[in-house]
Amino acid sequence: MTDIAFSSSKSSFSPLRLQSRSLGWQVGAVVLGTLFLALSSYIEVPMVPVPVTMQTFAVTLIGALYGWRLGAITIATWLVEGAVGFPVLAGGASGVQHFLGATGGYLFAFPLTGALVGWLAERGWNGNRVVLAFAAMVLGNLACLVLGTAWLAAMIGAEKAVTFGFLPFIVGGLLKSALAAATLKLLSGNKAPAHP
Repeated sequence: MTDIAFSSSKSSFSPLRLQSRSLGWQVGAVVLGTLFLALSSYIEVPMVPVPVTMQTFAVTLIGALYGWRLGAITIATWLVEGAVGFPVLAGGASGVQHFLGATGGYLFAFPLTGALVGWLAERGWNGNRVVLAFAAMVLGNLACLVLGTAWLAAMIGAEKAVTFGFLPFIVGGLLKSALAAATLKLLSGNKAPAHP
Protein backbone atom coordinates (compact mmCIF):
# COMPACT_ATOMS: atom_id res chain seq x y z
CA MET A 1 0.00 0.00 0.00
CA THR A 2 1.45 3.36 -0.96
CA ASP A 3 1.04 6.67 0.76
CA ILE A 4 -0.64 8.87 -1.85
CA ALA A 5 0.39 12.07 -0.06
CA PHE A 6 4.05 11.23 -0.48
CA SER A 7 4.03 9.58 -3.92
CA SER A 8 4.88 11.99 -6.70
CA SER A 9 7.35 12.33 -9.52
CA LYS A 10 10.23 14.48 -8.27
CA SER A 11 10.88 15.74 -11.79
CA SER A 12 7.55 17.55 -11.94
CA PHE A 13 7.16 18.91 -8.41
CA SER A 14 7.81 22.51 -9.50
CA PRO A 15 6.87 24.47 -12.62
CA LEU A 16 10.40 25.93 -12.57
CA ARG A 17 12.06 22.49 -12.84
CA LEU A 18 15.28 23.94 -11.44
CA GLN A 19 16.62 20.53 -10.42
CA SER A 20 17.01 19.66 -14.11
CA ARG A 21 18.53 23.00 -15.17
CA SER A 22 22.19 23.89 -15.61
CA LEU A 23 24.34 25.29 -12.82
CA GLY A 24 24.06 28.73 -14.43
CA TRP A 25 20.27 28.59 -14.24
CA GLN A 26 20.45 27.52 -10.61
CA VAL A 27 22.86 30.32 -9.68
CA GLY A 28 20.55 32.79 -11.40
CA ALA A 29 17.62 31.36 -9.43
CA VAL A 30 19.53 31.87 -6.17
CA VAL A 31 20.20 35.52 -7.08
CA LEU A 32 16.55 36.12 -8.02
CA GLY A 33 15.41 34.26 -4.91
CA THR A 34 17.51 36.46 -2.62
CA LEU A 35 16.09 39.54 -4.36
CA PHE A 36 12.54 38.23 -3.82
CA LEU A 37 13.33 37.59 -0.14
CA ALA A 38 14.79 41.09 0.23
CA LEU A 39 11.71 42.67 -1.34
CA SER A 40 9.43 40.64 0.94
CA SER A 41 11.36 42.00 3.92
CA TYR A 42 10.34 45.56 3.08
CA ILE A 43 6.64 44.70 3.44
CA GLU A 44 6.50 45.14 7.19
CA VAL A 45 4.09 45.84 10.04
CA PRO A 46 6.20 47.08 12.97
CA MET A 47 5.62 45.11 16.19
CA VAL A 48 7.69 44.57 19.33
CA PRO A 49 9.84 42.53 19.75
CA VAL A 50 9.43 40.94 16.26
CA PRO A 51 7.87 42.69 13.21
CA VAL A 52 5.36 41.07 10.85
CA THR A 53 6.77 40.79 7.33
CA MET A 54 6.11 38.83 4.14
CA GLN A 55 9.35 36.92 4.70
CA THR A 56 7.70 33.62 5.60
CA PHE A 57 5.54 33.89 2.48
CA ALA A 58 8.72 34.21 0.40
CA VAL A 59 10.62 31.55 2.37
CA THR A 60 7.88 28.92 1.99
CA LEU A 61 7.27 29.76 -1.67
CA ILE A 62 10.98 29.52 -2.50
CA GLY A 63 11.16 26.17 -0.70
CA ALA A 64 8.17 24.88 -2.68
CA LEU A 65 9.47 26.15 -6.03
CA TYR A 66 13.18 25.43 -5.60
CA GLY A 67 13.10 22.16 -3.65
CA TRP A 68 14.68 21.54 -0.28
CA ARG A 69 18.36 21.81 -1.26
CA LEU A 70 18.34 24.83 -3.56
CA GLY A 71 15.65 26.49 -1.42
CA ALA A 72 17.77 26.21 1.74
CA ILE A 73 20.87 27.42 -0.15
CA THR A 74 18.97 30.44 -1.50
CA ILE A 75 17.59 31.39 1.92
CA ALA A 76 20.98 30.90 3.61
CA THR A 77 22.60 33.10 0.92
CA TRP A 78 20.06 35.84 1.65
CA LEU A 79 20.84 35.60 5.38
CA VAL A 80 24.57 35.89 4.69
CA GLU A 81 23.86 38.99 2.60
CA GLY A 82 22.01 40.48 5.57
CA ALA A 83 24.74 39.51 8.04
CA VAL A 84 27.49 41.17 5.99
CA GLY A 85 25.62 44.44 5.63
CA PHE A 86 23.27 44.31 2.65
CA PRO A 87 19.92 45.95 3.58
CA VAL A 88 17.86 42.81 2.94
CA LEU A 89 16.36 41.97 6.33
CA ALA A 90 13.09 43.27 7.79
CA GLY A 91 12.55 46.90 6.85
CA GLY A 92 15.93 47.09 5.12
CA ALA A 93 17.91 46.18 8.22
CA SER A 94 21.29 44.48 8.12
CA GLY A 95 24.08 43.32 10.39
CA VAL A 96 25.03 40.45 12.65
CA GLN A 97 23.19 41.98 15.64
CA HIS A 98 19.86 40.86 14.17
CA PHE A 99 21.03 37.25 14.40
CA LEU A 100 21.90 37.67 18.06
CA GLY A 101 18.79 39.57 19.18
CA ALA A 102 15.07 38.82 19.41
CA THR A 103 14.72 37.98 15.70
CA GLY A 104 17.68 35.56 15.61
CA GLY A 105 15.67 32.39 16.12
CA TYR A 106 13.30 33.24 13.30
CA LEU A 107 16.18 34.10 10.96
CA PHE A 108 18.00 30.84 11.71
CA ALA A 109 14.71 28.95 11.24
CA PHE A 110 14.17 30.29 7.71
CA PRO A 111 16.49 27.86 5.84
CA LEU A 112 15.00 24.96 7.81
CA THR A 113 11.50 26.19 6.98
CA GLY A 114 12.32 26.44 3.27
CA ALA A 115 13.92 22.98 3.34
CA LEU A 116 10.88 21.45 5.06
CA VAL A 117 8.42 22.95 2.56
CA GLY A 118 10.69 22.01 -0.34
CA TRP A 119 11.00 18.44 0.90
CA LEU A 120 7.21 18.17 1.14
CA ALA A 121 6.75 19.78 -2.29
CA GLU A 122 9.09 17.20 -3.82
CA ARG A 123 6.81 14.52 -2.39
CA GLY A 124 3.60 15.88 -3.89
CA TRP A 125 2.63 18.63 -1.44
CA ASN A 126 2.81 21.16 -4.26
CA GLY A 127 0.69 23.27 -6.60
CA ASN A 128 -0.86 20.18 -8.17
CA ARG A 129 -2.46 19.43 -4.79
CA VAL A 130 -3.37 22.81 -3.37
CA VAL A 131 -4.72 21.50 -0.05
CA LEU A 132 -1.47 19.65 0.60
CA ALA A 133 0.48 22.72 -0.55
CA PHE A 134 -1.41 24.80 2.02
CA ALA A 135 -0.67 22.18 4.70
CA ALA A 136 3.04 22.30 3.79
CA MET A 137 3.05 26.10 4.06
CA VAL A 138 1.30 25.94 7.45
CA LEU A 139 3.83 23.39 8.71
CA GLY A 140 6.67 25.63 7.49
CA ASN A 141 5.22 28.68 9.21
CA LEU A 142 4.64 26.67 12.39
CA ALA A 143 8.22 25.37 12.39
CA CYS A 144 9.50 28.93 12.03
CA LEU A 145 7.29 30.19 14.86
CA VAL A 146 8.23 27.36 17.20
CA LEU A 147 11.97 27.76 16.63
CA GLY A 148 11.80 31.56 16.78
CA THR A 149 9.72 31.49 19.95
CA ALA A 150 12.09 29.02 21.61
CA TRP A 151 15.00 31.39 20.90
CA LEU A 152 12.98 34.33 22.18
CA ALA A 153 12.01 32.40 25.32
CA ALA A 154 15.68 32.08 26.24
CA MET A 155 15.89 35.88 26.14
CA ILE A 156 12.61 37.09 27.69
CA GLY A 157 11.01 34.00 29.23
CA ALA A 158 8.57 31.45 27.86
CA GLU A 159 5.33 33.24 28.74
CA LYS A 160 6.34 36.55 27.17
CA ALA A 161 7.84 34.76 24.16
CA VAL A 162 4.57 32.95 23.44
CA THR A 163 2.54 36.13 24.06
CA PHE A 164 4.67 38.39 21.85
CA GLY A 165 6.53 36.00 19.53
CA PHE A 166 4.00 33.29 18.71
CA LEU A 167 0.33 34.16 19.24
CA PRO A 168 0.29 37.45 17.25
CA PHE A 169 1.67 35.64 14.19
CA ILE A 170 -0.79 32.72 13.93
CA VAL A 171 -3.44 34.44 11.80
CA GLY A 172 -0.80 36.06 9.58
CA GLY A 173 0.90 32.68 9.15
CA LEU A 174 -2.36 31.10 8.02
CA LEU A 175 -3.07 33.94 5.59
CA LYS A 176 0.46 33.86 4.17
CA SER A 177 0.22 30.06 3.86
CA ALA A 178 -3.01 30.39 1.88
CA LEU A 179 -1.49 33.08 -0.34
CA ALA A 180 1.65 30.99 -0.95
CA ALA A 181 -0.40 27.87 -1.78
CA ALA A 182 -2.61 29.87 -4.15
CA THR A 183 0.46 31.41 -5.81
CA LEU A 184 2.00 27.97 -6.20
CA LYS A 185 -1.24 26.69 -7.75
CA LEU A 186 -1.31 29.59 -10.22
CA LEU A 187 2.31 29.02 -11.19
CA SER A 188 1.65 25.30 -11.63
CA GLY A 189 -1.23 25.89 -14.03
CA ASN A 190 -4.16 23.52 -14.31
CA LYS A 191 -2.13 20.34 -14.56
CA ALA A 192 -4.00 17.47 -12.94
CA PRO A 193 -2.21 15.47 -10.23
CA ALA A 194 -0.86 12.05 -11.14
CA HIS A 195 -2.88 10.45 -8.32
CA PRO A 196 -6.35 11.34 -6.95
